[in-house]
Amino acid sequence: MKEKTPRSNQKLKILYLLKVLLENTDEEHDITMQQIINYLEGYDVTAERKSLYDDMEKLRDFGYDIIMTQYGKSFHYKIGSRDFELAELKLLVDSVQSARFLSEKKSAALIRKLESLASRHEASKLHRQVYVSGRVKSMNESIIYNVDSIHSAIGADRKISFRYFNWNPQKQPELRHGGERYVISPWALTWSDDNYYMIGYDEKAGIIKHYRVDKMLDIRTEDIKREGRSSFKAVDVADYTKKMFSMFEGRESHVRMRCHNSMAGVIIDRFGKDVVMIKDGEEHFTVSVSVALSRHFLGWVMALGEGVEITGPDEVLEIVRGEIAKMAKRYLDKEG
Repeated sequence: MKEKTPRSNQKLKILYLLKVLLENTDEEHDITMQQIINYLEGYDVTAERKSLYDDMEKLRDFGYDIIMTQYGKSFHYKIGSRDFELAELKLLVDSVQSARFLSEKKSAALIRKLESLASRHEASKLHRQVYVSGRVKSMNESIIYNVDSIHSAIGADRKISFRYFNWNPQKQPELRHGGERYVISPWALTWSDDNYYMIGYDEKAGIIKHYRVDKMLDIRTEDIKREGRSSFKAVDVADYTKKMFSMFEGRESHVRMRCHNSMAGVIIDRFGKDVVMIKDGEEHFTVSVSVALSRHFLGWVMALGEGVEITGPDEVLEIVRGEIAKMAKRYLDKEG
């Protein structure tokens, strides 16, 4: 392998100067001109002070916020404002780390890239945040590429095909429909309860459906124009996501509930500020919401205890009574 000759990077001097400033300085840390010269020597670049002054001026003209401060007889230099402030990078790191749809490996790779946007001093503060949370993460490494493939198909107005799986008790993926490829017209991507979902039109069923992106495998863009435009236009994606209630299937139904005043925040968090809350006595209010009537929804209500009570309609109350009876039988029959 050919060895690098001295000053072989001389033509890249201004770029290495920028690299030195970006990596070693920030609003709280600066370096002297001699330190800059020493760093550049490490990159096989030699420079005179006058030429570095000229290079810094060119970088300022290009838009970099290079600040010079005098301490006694010495001058110190640093990068002031950046595209991302440290607080913004911390927010992005937290978001990447907490996103369940990203695997641990992909989260770590993205965080390393975010760290490169800060100085080495600030990057250490971001690195410590990686260990804040031990949340359950996706095991599908290809999810980012899945999202990109779906976006591309939507932009090209084309259908996609893919295989879909669920996890079995042995923690192994099992292909649904015997491994047969799904062919769907993708129309939107939504992020709900820490998971990415693709919303699309199923021509065979004639309805809008949704799929967990991290459970989609081998996505292909088909040379077939999308269908279901009129059906999708009639769907408000945000409203659809809210009604499907954490993406658990169920028949859509209007449900009336009587809630204790202390549950106001819980109801607003789940259904948004537009939900109509009608006062019912001094300590309660009522709401009527449209949801996908599923066991997940019923379980959510029951988990709120005496704070929330489903009051109608009658057909929903019958379903609730049936679920309670099944649960009682399952556990009470085991007494003794």
